Amino acid sequence: MTANSITADENTELYEHFRFVVDKGQSLLRIDKYLSDKIENASRTRIQNAAHAGSILVNETVIKPNYKVKPGDVISIVLPHPPRDSEIYPENIPFTILYEDPDIVVINKEAGMVVHPGHGNFTGTLQNALLYHFQETSKDEPEPKVYLVHRIDKDTSGILLVAKNEIAQIRLAKQFFEHTIDRKYIALVWGNLRENEGTISGFIARDPRDRLVMKIYEEEEKGRNSVTHYKVIERFGYVTLVECVLETGRTHQIRAHFKHIGHPLFNDEKYGGNEILKGTTFTKYKQFILNCFKLMPRQALHAKSLGFVHPSTRKYIFFDSETPDDLKAVIEKWRTYSVHKALEEE
Repeated sequence: MTANSITADENTELYEHFRFVVDKGQSLLRIDKYLSDKIENASRTRIQNAAHAGSILVNETVIKPNYKVKPGDVISIVLPHPPRDSEIYPENIPFTILYEDPDIVVINKEAGMVVHPGHGNFTGTLQNALLYHFQETSKDEPEPKVYLVHRIDKDTSGILLVAKNEIAQIRLAKQFFEHTIDRKYIALVWGNLRENEGTISGFIARDPRDRLVMKIYEEEEKGRNSVTHYKVIERFGYVTLVECVLETGRTHQIRAHFKHIGHPLFNDEKYGGNEILKGTTFTKYKQFILNCFKLMPRQALHAKSLGFVHPSTRKYIFFDSETPDDLKAVIEKWRTYSVHKALEEE
């Protein structure tokens, strides 16, 4: 592989991983200059910040911005995508903050809120709300920006982490890339899972028949590696409540994984979970399911907790969130239904 060969890992498409092997004829050159020439739209300042954040490795060793590349060096860099705040207007939209300091903000996102503009959602997003919040709370700082490091789907609720400066963003992006972030979700899935715990893996990519849906493949060349570990929390007969731990964080990973093993998320329209997939043909049961769908008109998925190393203090911090009311209500309905069903069968 030569210096012109690049591999990119678009984990949730918010950062990229670049890898270079320096050509034999390369003269000594500062690494910030070398990489800014090789990576499109990457200024020397961004490259220097990546080096200061410990996000550039040469021959598997962290280097400083003044390092001079040599022939044969293997360079690895994780570089988050820069903010697009110039295209985003601040909006006074309420949202819930669990924690905030000069480097990060941890949010408990409600279902129905899009994280950032795109695909027809150009206003009313969390990024619009954050930009307004930062401008109001950081009036002494010039041009506050929103530095995204990951995201969760519009109709998924739960914890989201956002950086408030580039150094913090780079350090957090590196943790996501290295899979050292601790993330737990809870999900209600169709069917009675055979095992109490397990692992779902495969290579994930967009479905060629529907670009808005992800599909799991067995062949490595067809997609990106994805791994979800799950554990059964409670069984309700026709549906199961599970805890999911993400080893990787691909787009729609949990939703696509459970669809792949034949247990789509309850009321997940994109992955077929909004149909009655398990249960009886009785009219009363059908009405029960429709009532559940009405009570929670979204996929039954909540990003419950998040643990990571703080980008400045370097201390591990952990955040947990309550199960949202709509999901809690549907779980309780299923719990009551399963108890009554069990009594009827006795």
